[in-house]
Amino acid sequence: MKKMVRWILLLSSVMVSVAVAQNSSSHSTSLDPGLFVNPLLVSKSSSSASSASHSVALNSASSASFSSQPSESQLSSSQSSYVGSLQSESQTLESNLSVNALTVSSKAAANVSSKSIEGSSKSSTASSINSDNSSVDSLGVPLVVPRNILGVNILSNTTHTLTWVPEDMPGGMSEQTPVLVISGKSTGMTLCLTGAVHGDELNGIEMIRRIMHDINSEKLTGTIIGVPVANIMGFRRNSRYLPDRRDWNRYFPGNNYGSSASRLARSFFTKVIMNCDALVDIHTGSFHRTNLPQLRADLADEKVAALAQNFGSIAVLNGRGNPNSLRAAAVRAGIPTVTLEAGEPMAMQNDVVKQGTDAIMMLISKLGMYGKQPRWKQSSPVYYKSSWVRANQSGILFSKVELGNKVKKGDLLGTVTDPITNAQSYIKSPYDGRVIGMALDQVVMPGFATHHIGIQTLESILLEEAAPMDDGMEDEDAGDEGMDDGDDDMSEATAK
Repeated sequence: MKKMVRWILLLSSVMVSVAVAQNSSSHSTSLDPGLFVNPLLVSKSSSSASSASHSVALNSASSASFSSQPSESQLSSSQSSYVGSLQSESQTLESNLSVNALTVSSKAAANVSSKSIEGSSKSSTASSINSDNSSVDSLGVPLVVPRNILGVNILSNTTHTLTWVPEDMPGGMSEQTPVLVISGKSTGMTLCLTGAVHGDELNGIEMIRRIMHDINSEKLTGTIIGVPVANIMGFRRNSRYLPDRRDWNRYFPGNNYGSSASRLARSFFTKVIMNCDALVDIHTGSFHRTNLPQLRADLADEKVAALAQNFGSIAVLNGRGNPNSLRAAAVRAGIPTVTLEAGEPMAMQNDVVKQGTDAIMMLISKLGMYGKQPRWKQSSPVYYKSSWVRANQSGILFSKVELGNKVKKGDLLGTVTDPITNAQSYIKSPYDGRVIGMALDQVVMPGFATHHIGIQTLESILLEEAAPMDDGMEDEDAGDEGMDDGDDDMSEATAK
């Protein structure tokens, strides 16, 4: 009898222990394991909205898991204490998740803010024409976004020799135009340099070669695209023009339904030029004329004016240029552009090339793209008006002035002598100003443009007094008679 009582008591004790164990097991397994995720592992890119929704989900899961549990009155005091501690831990974890997400959001906002402040601390000139193509990773580290140029992905700290091939050209007649690209180690703007849009202008070819092969991508911020010989068909023929005798610099931005010149312009503009944040189009004088190294710029455009003031003491001639020139078309497309005029056609002039190369490197430095930014220098002379002086008789031209000379009204610029009769006429300056372009000595006809004078206005006098003497300036259309517009300058929509 005693043994039976002992067995009953022992069995009762075991049953009580099993019941308590089941209660504890049921409670612990109903907890959401997601509550114990380390809050530091929450993605830094999560937004505050997603954090809030995650917090709501945790609350819902927590309340659902606890709804199936026995009340505290049905549990022992130790079990009640255990449940209370679990609830407290859950609430703490939820709070940590929300706070951590908020911290991450604050850090992201701080990164954006610091990037904005850093950009604003740069020179106002560079920031006014710079378009940043970078992105920022979750830690705020700048990343260079791969850019596709002519079908090639351009990564940071690389150099490429690409090829532009225009559409609509038969395979055997297509010209492959080299396009050089230097992508810097650091992100920044994209500066483009184009030469030989007129095929007989050689100085720009050498300027671009020197610049593109001297710059180290490790030290470059941003990207430089150089097209040494844009009009390769004219270049191969030693001609200013395209094979169809059209001046390519009168057909930009072109259209896909016009002449061959217009179609070539459209292809080049969309495939190459539209990758630029700023453009320097390099030219020389035309038709046996020469130009002092100088800029043509539409100073009414704020971004163009900001770009033009970064070339050092080189002179600037204000003007919009031919509306169908590459410069004017690029400005209309929102790309600040200047024309650098330097020297004469069909010649490689080392002194002119050096002046132009130094001016472009000055620009690159002042934009913060390469090397140390030079100290502020004297303002460049700016001419708001200019005029060509013309011969009044036929004969041989003999100039009496040189490029860069200052002249006054009535000063002798040159003479024209008839080789048969020996009759001589004089060419005199009708203005106070400076010789910024001139014809080479040659046989001329009446009306031939011989000397280009930058006319001194009050503004130009004040600026030139602070500038060195050895600078000057002129237009990419210098010597061209008339606008020489194309026969297909209608819009694509009209052409269709």
